[in-house]
Amino acid sequence: MSDKYENPTSDEYMEVVMGIIMAGGNAKGLAFQAIQQAKSGEFDAADASLKEASEQLREAHDVQTDLLTRLAQGEKIGWNLYMVHAQDHLMNAITFKDLAVEVVGQEKRIQALEAK
Repeated sequence: MSDKYENPTSDEYMEVVMGIIMAGGNAKGLAFQAIQQAKSGEFDAADASLKEASEQLREAHDVQTDLLTRLAQGEKIGWNLYMVHAQDHLMNAITFKDLAVEVVGQEKRIQALEAK
């Protein structure tokens, strides 16, 4: 087992944390962009933004799953406020993206009804 995640102040550890934060922030931004695109009737672009948001979230979730697996296997994983923030950021991005999917769907429905 590696100890690269044991020291929460190491550069490797902070790269992981910042990667989770960046992926979460990117995903949330893309989900917000999708809502704006849908409001403008750009549904193909909105769907593409949501797909890209999902890819960002998958990358961050893969890192999170790797850390949880290492922890379950007995590896020591250091925790600090940065990691807590990263996990919070990721959770909020997942929730926001899920909500954006619903908002885009509703916008499609509203605009279709208005076009009738």
